[in-house]
Amino acid sequence: MSQVLSLFQETLPPHYPSWSYPRTDVSARLHSRPKLRLLRRYRAVQCSIKESWEAEEKQQTVGFKAKVYDEDRLNAFPHVQTLTKFPKESLLGKVVLVRFDYNLLLEKALDSNILSIDKSLLTITYLYGAGAKVLLVSSWGRPSDSKSCRSTSTVADYLSSLLQLKVVPTNWISDCALSKVEEFQKADILLVENILKCKEELANCSVFARKLSSGVDVFVNDTFSLSHKILASTVGVSRYCYASVAGFCFEEELSRVLETIKTTKQPYIAIIGGGNLLDKAVALHLLASKCDGLVFVGVMGFQIMHALGLPVPLSYLEHGAVKDSVKLIQLARERNIPILLPKDFWCVNLSKKLNIFPACEILDDFVSLSDSSFGALSEARRCENIELIARSSIRREVTTGCAYRVWWDPVDLGPVSLEEISSLLTNCKKILWIGSVKSISSGEDAQGASKLAAMLSNLCRRGCNVTVVGKAACKAITRTSMCISAYSLQENASVMWDFLKGRMLPGLAALDRAYPFEIDWNTTFYNPAQPLVVDIGSGNGLFLLGMARRQKDTNFLGLEINKKLVRRCLDSAHQSGLKNGYFIATNATSTFRSIISSYPGKLIFVSIQCPIPDFNKPEHRWRMLQRSLVEAVVDLLETHGKVFLQSDVESVAVRMRDQFIMYGKGKLVLKENDDDLKANREGWLEDNPFDVRSDWEQHVLNRGDPMYRLMLSRID
Repeated sequence: MSQVLSLFQETLPPHYPSWSYPRTDVSARLHSRPKLRLLRRYRAVQCSIKESWEAEEKQQTVGFKAKVYDEDRLNAFPHVQTLTKFPKESLLGKVVLVRFDYNLLLEKALDSNILSIDKSLLTITYLYGAGAKVLLVSSWGRPSDSKSCRSTSTVADYLSSLLQLKVVPTNWISDCALSKVEEFQKADILLVENILKCKEELANCSVFARKLSSGVDVFVNDTFSLSHKILASTVGVSRYCYASVAGFCFEEELSRVLETIKTTKQPYIAIIGGGNLLDKAVALHLLASKCDGLVFVGVMGFQIMHALGLPVPLSYLEHGAVKDSVKLIQLARERNIPILLPKDFWCVNLSKKLNIFPACEILDDFVSLSDSSFGALSEARRCENIELIARSSIRREVTTGCAYRVWWDPVDLGPVSLEEISSLLTNCKKILWIGSVKSISSGEDAQGASKLAAMLSNLCRRGCNVTVVGKAACKAITRTSMCISAYSLQENASVMWDFLKGRMLPGLAALDRAYPFEIDWNTTFYNPAQPLVVDIGSGNGLFLLGMARRQKDTNFLGLEINKKLVRRCLDSAHQSGLKNGYFIATNATSTFRSIISSYPGKLIFVSIQCPIPDFNKPEHRWRMLQRSLVEAVVDLLETHGKVFLQSDVESVAVRMRDQFIMYGKGKLVLKENDDDLKANREGWLEDNPFDVRSDWEQHVLNRGDPMYRLMLSRID
């Protein structure tokens, strides 16, 4: 026991006394057990903790070095194209598919999160006002209960009353293209049938997504709460639309999520509920590196207590979570920030009786008894003589036949814990509350959540920035506070956890990415008024750098998705002293228009050379050449400007040619009969017209294989 207590004492940060517990009570309680099984078991547990700590120290000679999370985390997050910045004139006459959250609109009657509702409605009315043909798609009801699902006509009528527009149901997925055009003449807005029960929706079926987006020009995603899922209506449809942008509600909720890791206001405290620390370890380390303190109010608190050497119910421990808990504790110690753990709990037994216990005294145990003693114990239970049987209720274990498990289940925070939380939050300027306060799942709401919500309400009135994440936490806030608009509410905690873990949100990644900053062309090129040549997928930059050295009176810009290659190209351009060559790490498919449209000079030439093909799944979104890119090139290219395409794979070259002809708006023609260009019988150019080759082109020619080239010219 002395080893256990000494280990516990060694783990306590000296700067935070509220972690200390009455060790004498723990010791007395353990020694008072008539059986030695509990004591032996806890000694074994504590020894395993000590061994894990020693193993950690052997692996790290200097000690645990916390991973540093800086503002690069924000910069690495994708900057998406938003409806706010999308050209309004481009919406006129276009068919726009809007994925909205109907369940959020239903909350209007409950006066919940009014600001988000207004933003969602504003997206629809804005598109209609811009002259777009708006098509709405959503899901409502429960998959398991067909009777609870409202009909499409009922939902359309409800939306009509909210929007003050005529919303009409449509069988958009099954109707032909001609009937779809006729339907828009009968209504202001169309509503697609409920997609809740469509298995193709959950499977992100490409066939279903193609039908859903048939005839659609622009996709607007306004359901940020579903951005962590891969759905046909949020991810799949983006493959087949001209552009995919974030709606007003999506944009606002995304900005709230990004705000959680900014430390502009301090002190910043994170209140963390729920469980599953092992899965959320990365997110917790991020919060520990950003916040000025962590408050654990859920099951995860037991993992931290266990890592500190405190006795906790073994049934609440996660296998393998000790190492991450230890790292979290040491990170807090290095940053000199407190981790506040619950001091006491309201607990319930099998008789539904409530009692308060200190956190270190909630132990589960097995008491071996003879079968003849079961009647006496049942009588003691009826008499509520809890002290006789270790202040616990009784449940018979089927596996042993004569062993009975006794315990109290923690269900809510105790008064001492709430008082300490209130004291810590007094001077906070920013608070994040994520996760449930309940320690176990129960039908009744935890009173601790209501009291915690009341604390945050008082702080919010004093100017504290409060973000609340999770259904249970948001429910407590809406019941307690009179001014919901003062909070930042996010009901879906999965989205926030995935973001804090650094995972890419599929619904967010599917949107067209806008370039993250405005380009200062005056510093990029010596003379930004010169004509511009753009090489899409510039690779290692040999072609572009060679052209830049030959033509000093032209600026050359390479767009490449591989950041490492871009850094090398920029270094090469700097070392060679080139002032008319530059490279940008970006996905040109999505950002070509936003980048080139701001260039002060004229775009005279665009080249796409040897893109990497995917023969198995040609519909993959990451493929370089898509309709949106072709149309952007055609719109921005100067009259008589050229497009040069080449590949060592004939099918890829044919596809590029067909895509440019199909989506070129009739403004691109092949330059086969030009005096400077010689074409073979199949129409491919025989030679490279620039005498400057990329490394892959040279490699293909050296091995004796053909290159398939062609030149297109823009006409009026």
